[in-house]
Amino acid sequence: MQPPKVTTPNKMRAADVAYDAIESMIVTLQLKPGAPIVESELIEITGLGRTPLREALMRMSSNGLIVQLPRRGLIVKDIEAAEHVTLIETRRVIERLIATSAARRATPQLRQDIYNCGEQMVAAANNGKLEEFMTSDQALDHVVHEACRNPSAVAAVIPLIIKCRRFWYAYQHEGDMHEAARCHMLLAKGIADGNEEAAAQGADNLMNYLESYTRKVING
Repeated sequence: MQPPKVTTPNKMRAADVAYDAIESMIVTLQLKPGAPIVESELIEITGLGRTPLREALMRMSSNGLIVQLPRRGLIVKDIEAAEHVTLIETRRVIERLIATSAARRATPQLRQDIYNCGEQMVAAANNGKLEEFMTSDQALDHVVHEACRNPSAVAAVIPLIIKCRRFWYAYQHEGDMHEAARCHMLLAKGIADGNEEAAAQGADNLMNYLESYTRKVING
């Protein structure tokens, strides 16, 4: 299923919209591991221009989500299950920092937005709406990252998040959407309440779930 053509929100640069669109296609395996990146096809699918798409692809390449191969050009990087445990170890440290920073620094509006995203994830899980769940997950990341006001931490964690999200989608039959939503809601509530300890615990709970899930996939 192809995503609808993307319209650019006033507050987002075209390259950021392009990045989100391509991220969604990679995460949901519309662009499968090993698939070639064809600019003309992405332009047709997203309705975005060549310049923002190229900027987005450069960012994807620097994040290790897309790789350049001799004589093959750009392709989507393979899913490497074995690397996910160490990936989550790294993500755990950064997510605690982001969660506590967001709990401390978020504006009242961002706190409300964060809570709303958590509720939307829970509702999507309860209704079995995987696409809405994934969209709300991405939205929650965006607003938490805005709230934390730590660009270096955000830059470090984004490629890890996308790899985790794609891994979860690829092996969703091994996962539990309700438990994932519950963990995200605890994180969202801790941040929305301005409770740094609860936010850090929420981040830990989410990483514990992802690690347990990853080990289940690896061990078969």
